[in-house]
Amino acid sequence: MIFKFPGKITEKRSDEEMIDEFSSTGDLKVLGELYSDYMHLVYGVCMKYLKDREESMDAVMQIFEKLIIEIPKQKIENFRSWLHVITKNYCLMQLRTRKSDDRKFNEWTLDTENFVENGSYLHPIDNEDHEIDKVLADCIERLKDEQKECIRQFYYEDRCYSEIARNLCIDEKKVKSNLQNGKRNLKLCIEEKDERGKE
Repeated sequence: MIFKFPGKITEKRSDEEMIDEFSSTGDLKVLGELYSDYMHLVYGVCMKYLKDREESMDAVMQIFEKLIIEIPKQKIENFRSWLHVITKNYCLMQLRTRKSDDRKFNEWTLDTENFVENGSYLHPIDNEDHEIDKVLADCIERLKDEQKECIRQFYYEDRCYSEIARNLCIDEKKVKSNLQNGKRNLKLCIEEKDERGKE
């Protein structure tokens, strides 16, 4: 295959040649040239598994970044087949994460390992103890604005990461970070109030 550019003709190199060059030089232009031939295939596989255009487009870029790390470490004999496996595994990991997200408040099973020492604070919606609800609500109000909104939308409004990200105009990674930090801060707040109650 021949690519035509103004003033010159460049012969298309083989996958193996570009893999070898990228592995030895780390030149992202070389990796970009290699990956550009397969982006539509990667996108197709992502759509098959993720069934979401925006998420699949993001996945194409995430997989490119993954290749930067993985290619120099691997002995790749057939790039197309290897890339298909990488893409499939990435999608399956995303689906596992999505399935985990669907459990939502299961992460809030507040036992001795997860949340408070005595495990007395249960799912805030299921719990009929208004005093405990009051403590939780008060601790949520103490969170930073972004953490508070992520907690409310994720747990109380049953929204997914991408919905929250769009609503708050932030990145999905930031949503995850806010949820993790928010839960940690809630744990500390509830433990502190619990200790005060024992005094």
